[in-house]
Amino acid sequence: MKLVSIDTIPGRRYEVLEIVKGTIVQTKNIGRDFMAGMKTLVGGEIVGYTEMLNEARQLATKRMVDEAEALGADAIVGVRYGSSQVMQGAAEVIAYGTAVKFLD
Repeated sequence: MKLVSIDTIPGRRYEVLEIVKGTIVQTKNIGRDFMAGMKTLVGGEIVGYTEMLNEARQLATKRMVDEAEALGADAIVGVRYGSSQVMQGAAEVIAYGTAVKFLD
């Protein structure tokens, strides 16, 4: 499955299928919270949160790709990511784009 963030794939003709998305709501755990609290004292990257968000993005991307594959898509164009806090200690990560089927 080809994933691109641009709105077209140069040199390819394709049929637009529909918008596809993948989402996950990820929560913090007590260990990450404790370490994040300690990190605020000295500054720097909070590696536990970085890893958590990377995992969430990967799972959201997989869910988006699975949805596209179920439609028979060959690629997803205009891929975007978003995140938001849905409640205290929980964040949603969403991946979305337009599923397309190649004509050539």
